[in-house]
Amino acid sequence: MASSTFDFVIVGDFRILAGPSGSAVAAGLANSAKKPKVLLLEAGGGNEDPELRIDGKRWLTFMNQNMNWGYKTAPQEHCGNRELDYSRGKGLGGSSAINFGVFTRGARHDYEEWARIAGDDDFAWDKILARFKALETFHGELPAGVDTKYAAPRPEHHGTSGPLKVGFASEWEKDIVPILNGFEEAGFPLNPDHNSGNPIGMSVLINSSNRGLRSTANDLLNPLPENLTVITSSPVQKVLLEGNKAVGVESNGKQYLASKEVILSAGSLDDPKILMHSGIGPREQLEKFNIPIVKDVPAVGQGLRDHMFCPLVFSRKEGDTDRAGFYGDQKAMDEALEQWKRDRTGPWAKFSCQTGIGFFKLNSLPSWDEFKALPASERALLESETVPHYEVFTHFPIHWFIPGFPHDSLNYSTLLVFYYNAQSRGEVTLQSADPSVPLRFDPRFLGTPFDRRLAIESLRDAFRFAKHEYYTKDNVATISGPSGDSDEELLAYWKQTISSSWHMTGTVKMGKPGDADAVVDKDFRVMGIENLRVADMSVVPVLVSGHTQAAAYVTGLTCADKLIEEYELA
Repeated sequence: MASSTFDFVIVGDFRILAGPSGSAVAAGLANSAKKPKVLLLEAGGGNEDPELRIDGKRWLTFMNQNMNWGYKTAPQEHCGNRELDYSRGKGLGGSSAINFGVFTRGARHDYEEWARIAGDDDFAWDKILARFKALETFHGELPAGVDTKYAAPRPEHHGTSGPLKVGFASEWEKDIVPILNGFEEAGFPLNPDHNSGNPIGMSVLINSSNRGLRSTANDLLNPLPENLTVITSSPVQKVLLEGNKAVGVESNGKQYLASKEVILSAGSLDDPKILMHSGIGPREQLEKFNIPIVKDVPAVGQGLRDHMFCPLVFSRKEGDTDRAGFYGDQKAMDEALEQWKRDRTGPWAKFSCQTGIGFFKLNSLPSWDEFKALPASERALLESETVPHYEVFTHFPIHWFIPGFPHDSLNYSTLLVFYYNAQSRGEVTLQSADPSVPLRFDPRFLGTPFDRRLAIESLRDAFRFAKHEYYTKDNVATISGPSGDSDEELLAYWKQTISSSWHMTGTVKMGKPGDADAVVDKDFRVMGIENLRVADMSVVPVLVSGHTQAAAYVTGLTCADKLIEEYELA
């Protein structure tokens, strides 16, 4: 069997590799002073079409079958036994090439909790903030006439020279500021910067885009360092082991050897598959499919967490938005595409390119019996100053996602309601001895009494805005919403419309040696296996209070920093 040798091999399965975490690890190592030989394996293609970077089409790449592995969950017991979409990105850029461009860091206390669980201050907010600043070039300019009360990021919280361009859209839809005013009118606080470490309040979204062009993880690899080799169309079957030491990986009948380390960055749905097909995982699963056991690790594939949302959609009075004149006119969209190709301006750099995003606490939470029943550590996290209990997201182009959306209702307003800090823990499990067969994904949505109470109360609290006269005066009809406001009706609506946020986290959890639910240590090492690390959202031991793209980048960069220090590469 042919083989090649590198210092570091960074590898996913044939689902998502060169996403935020993997690209951050690869870029960090390859750009270090001693220039080690680094291999980045990707099973998908290069995602080189420039039109995939159109800001306003960030919502459509998700539907491109050539860029999406099209995963589904197992039937969800508490959601009408529906199989729900569980998409993951395919090709360079990974899920950052198909995600929705939401760049939210989460709460300061999320990272303090990570540091506590791992026993390592490298994950505390001050260290993490420094890495976020190194990753980004922040563009905080606002459109002419927009008051800074809506967005006033402080320079000390943002980077100026990183590879990722993030910030606000150059042009906003006409109803964004009125929506923000409506939240303030309904008693919700405004927050001028959700990425300051305290996201609480209604904000203007910081996007992973700038001037009409999306940023993806591929930007970390441009220009490509000479000592970094990227190989696409290379699905990985397993890690090669000599005893309890990782020495490389196998892909398409070829071996790629690592003289120093193998790093898995395949994500929460696929890292466990690579590990289990390499003989590292729960004994009963490996024995069931006759996979030789190298190390019995019951926690591999356990602890799956996610954020979930449901939509509220209302048709609006004529003139309230400009959407119908764009989305309802193919000629207008075609002409906008030509304008974008010329200078990256126009409607494709405006519509659905700027949104509102709000993170809120539920004042009633401490009184719930379901809350009082939680472990003390969970209660403490939920009561931390900066940790939200739910999110509201505005200006989502829902007409692309609801089959049969009425064409005459394109003048509409959408509010997505997310509940945070779900206590249910799902799992990913083997279905076959064939490494090309995906695992079975069971996130167990709405799986605990606390989750169901949190879903109900989040939706109920969001109605403080959705039913406020400031907003309802311009509504014509409800396109999608619950039938009433009782607990039963609100929960029924969640069960009917719930969607994953594709923020899968925690299946190869980080912790301290001896923790029953931990697979990797504070340095990302798979405990009990030499020279094998995992660096992506699968190891993160908290469900970060935001959309997880930003956390995935900083996870990869943190692993790179640790490897650079350990191997004296600086």
